[in-house]
Amino acid sequence: MDFQLTDDQRALRAGVRELLERRLSAPGSSRGSGRAGPPGSAPGAEDGLDRGLWRQLGEAGFFSLMLPEERGGVGLGLPEAVLAFEEAGRVLLPGPAVASFLAAGEVAGAAAGETVVTAVDGTLVPWLAEADVVLGDASGAVPLRSVDPLTPLHRVPGTPGAGRGVTEAGRGGPGGPGPGVLLYAAEQLGSAARTCEAAVQYARDREQFGRPIGAFQAVQHLCAQMLVRAEVARAAVYAAAVTRDPLEVAGAKLLADDAAVRNARDCLQVHGGMGFTWEAQVHLHLKRAWVRAQLGQVAEEAEEALASAL
Repeated sequence: MDFQLTDDQRALRAGVRELLERRLSAPGSSRGSGRAGPPGSAPGAEDGLDRGLWRQLGEAGFFSLMLPEERGGVGLGLPEAVLAFEEAGRVLLPGPAVASFLAAGEVAGAAAGETVVTAVDGTLVPWLAEADVVLGDASGAVPLRSVDPLTPLHRVPGTPGAGRGVTEAGRGGPGGPGPGVLLYAAEQLGSAARTCEAAVQYARDREQFGRPIGAFQAVQHLCAQMLVRAEVARAAVYAAAVTRDPLEVAGAKLLADDAAVRNARDCLQVHGGMGFTWEAQVHLHLKRAWVRAQLGQVAEEAEEALASAL
């Protein structure tokens, strides 16, 4: 089995990256100034979801990648969706992208980006106040102070893990997790790769004692470990996108969560105090990684699934 990307897949990835980076760095965008908002604020509540971006993603076919062409979609598969969501993770795309993507064939307007869809995931509901459609029972939901200022959250009463996995299409059946779990893993992978790149670049540019800090062995080891984590997670996520094996999906989410969180922490270590500034955005990758780790399938669930299969 060949896991190498095709020319079309590389072109898709490049196109999504160009669109997201151009749109999210534009003046007036939710991240155009390089900051999410003043410390202590919640940009989701302050600025709201960027509806223009959502519609632009719909026009570009982001949400309809896996819809058949006869239904107005692009007609691609899960591997291509994973590549797109990896790019979304790189730029910290704000909004309930996974839920909207999985609802593209179920909810009118979701594929075109005209309808914003969120879903109850365990006991959490991201972007509840901004969503046009909520999948699942969100009655009794109360606002929750989110560690990630770009992801407003609500909590609903219930048992953690119940109803986890976004929509019915994303949750999968009794045999294991569905594509929604893998899309969260892809976002985590994108974040892990981006923080690795940011750490390497900063290590090249930042000088201490007359030398780039990347010349010091301790910093080199941090960057090398970050690359290993990201590439191991990449292999797992890409393979699970091809095989769709429930255990491989669980393993991919576990590895991607770990890579995203630990790489962001190590990137902060390389940056020092600069990593906590709004301009650097390194801390935002860590905060988003923490939130994503609680969506789709948490580590305890993935570990139990893998252990049970041994």
